[in-house]
Amino acid sequence: MSETRLVRRIFKGFAVLAMLGVLGVAALLGSLWLEYRTEVTLPTPTGPFAVGRALYDWANDETLDTLAPVPGTKRELLVWIWYPAAAGQSPAMMDDYLPAPSRTVVERDRGPLLGKFLTRDLSKVNAHSIRNSDVSPQQRSYPVVIIRAGASLEVWNYSTLAEDLASHGYVVVGFDAPYRTFTVVFPDGRVMRRIPENNPELCLEKTGQERDRCATKLLTAWTADIAFVLDRLERLNTSDASGKFKGRLDMTRVGVFGHSFGGAAAALFCHEDSRCKAGIDVDGAPHGSVIQAGLHRPFMFLLSDHGRESDPESRQIMANIQSVYDRLPLDGRLRIEIRGANHFLFSDDGALLKSHIVLRTLRMLGIVGIDGRRQLAVTTYCVYSFFDAYLKGTSVSRLNISSPLYPEIQVLE
Repeated sequence: MSETRLVRRIFKGFAVLAMLGVLGVAALLGSLWLEYRTEVTLPTPTGPFAVGRALYDWANDETLDTLAPVPGTKRELLVWIWYPAAAGQSPAMMDDYLPAPSRTVVERDRGPLLGKFLTRDLSKVNAHSIRNSDVSPQQRSYPVVIIRAGASLEVWNYSTLAEDLASHGYVVVGFDAPYRTFTVVFPDGRVMRRIPENNPELCLEKTGQERDRCATKLLTAWTADIAFVLDRLERLNTSDASGKFKGRLDMTRVGVFGHSFGGAAAALFCHEDSRCKAGIDVDGAPHGSVIQAGLHRPFMFLLSDHGRESDPESRQIMANIQSVYDRLPLDGRLRIEIRGANHFLFSDDGALLKSHIVLRTLRMLGIVGIDGRRQLAVTTYCVYSFFDAYLKGTSVSRLNISSPLYPEIQVLE
């Protein structure tokens, strides 16, 4: 009898644990569903300007897209421009975080689990950009900064960084490229998706010369995209039919920055094209000739917390960054690590990451060290401070970016 009672107790114990597990999962899913439906607003831009946003479909009949699946395809980009906007605009003109046609496609592609539980309802995300506002008349023209998203992400995922920089008096230009950006929805309704061979993450899984060839092929197209956008911006500055940007872009003061693989593209472009006057690599591993040749213009490496990384691949990346850094101008180089920062939270995910349970778990595992919004606050400060110093000329010597407001900043020599 005693053995029978013991078996029953064990069985009941397992039943109770199973029931508690089911209830816990149900509670977590319920919490995530409620958060999915809750409105959330991106961090407020910290600069004095209101922010406008405009979208363009730019095609180039003169050059081919080398990463397109069909040979002979012309280059075409969906271009997003954030800029200092004229004051006094109606709140009714506030633009959607993501235009409805794009939102429908993106959420359908995410699927039910990712789309309903592990992300935000994009219609509930509020940004701070005014749709097609006039450019602010406070200045005759504004410096231009190109922003490049990480890996295959769409550039609207970096609206926090773009809006903040625009609020400090910059025209910030990003773009989505067919066949290498996850999803590009053009104004005429065409939808183009990334093809597997253009996935930068697959390059990183290769080794040796094969890995280098893969990265070089992608980066060649990525830097050509940046060059094309600058060409079109120069044309827009001289002959904008709408008059919005005519004469308003200071093309003598151009900066480039990007995250992850986009940071690698920024470094390579600034090495190759003299139109880049200053650049930032946000936690990207350098590739190509820039590693040995270096750069001859102000440049900053803005890194997440790599304190726990000691594997050979991480050591090689840091050695490559060191190689570029050593060849930068002494009065125009910075290498910064944000203590507790995570590689993936430089995008808007830093502001949209949900669930206190998930966050606590990520902190316990050492994946997340600081709050995502805090990481974005430190990042935006570093980005506009650097470009203020080297594009606006507010600093005549090496920038001292340390601040008591942001003790997470660790300047590396």
